[in-house]
Amino acid sequence: MFGYVTVCKPELKMKDYYTYRAYYCGLCRVLKEKYGFLGQMTLTYDMTFLVLLLTSLYEEKPTHERNHCIVHPLKKHDMVFNEITEYAADMNVVLTYFHFADDWKDEKSKVGFTGMRMLHKTYMKIKEKYPKKCENIRRCLVRLNKAEKRKEENIDIVSGYFGELMGELLLYKKDMWNHTLKKLGFYLGKYIYILDAYDDLEKDRVNGSYNPLLALSDDEQYEEKCGQMLTLVLAECSNAFERLPCVEYIDILRNILYVGVWNKYDERQKKNKENEKGIEE
Repeated sequence: MFGYVTVCKPELKMKDYYTYRAYYCGLCRVLKEKYGFLGQMTLTYDMTFLVLLLTSLYEEKPTHERNHCIVHPLKKHDMVFNEITEYAADMNVVLTYFHFADDWKDEKSKVGFTGMRMLHKTYMKIKEKYPKKCENIRRCLVRLNKAEKRKEENIDIVSGYFGELMGELLLYKKDMWNHTLKKLGFYLGKYIYILDAYDDLEKDRVNGSYNPLLALSDDEQYEEKCGQMLTLVLAECSNAFERLPCVEYIDILRNILYVGVWNKYDERQKKNKENEKGIEE
């Protein structure tokens, strides 16, 4: 479900794009150092946004390095990381652990069972460090899972559960910005969930899988209504973001929230139009 919160490269200055990539590579490096190859496999652009946002808000001092990596072994690459990167790496692993656990519980997936076993000790260590946060994330996922199992058709309800999860992830420390960060995360999470359902609609229809948009998909105004939903939740998300005193990386953050988050939506609309054209021909 992750992977929707990215930059729009054509609309970004090159220096800002290199900064963004440096934080992305920094998160990858921290995941590898703390959790090995399996940790690296959990890397997402969404968590890179979290690192940049919280680093900007709390003015966390970064560490700069140039290192080789498996993907690009021939030359060194800029890598930037800090304590917030460590936090994001921990949360990545927590989410991956719960994902594996759900796959094993719901589908008896061997991959889910293996992944859960491999990450269990690591998850327990992170849970000792963030007991309340891990429990809150677990509760959000339990509510979401129950709603999906009963095939909840109200997408506002199911997307809200994922929004609560994202809101929890953005709460790095207890301070005056908690309410605003939680609101930002809540609406960003709703956007991610709705867009994921929109992106997977035809695949889920064919597979007979749950998708809260299936009930709405036969409506003549389906596309318009989906666009309106996504626009409204992003408006709330952006409104919360602009209340934060972020200065550094502000152009990158605005690029992500105002342009980049629409990348997947635009791609899906393009594919839908191509499919419609193919049917007509």
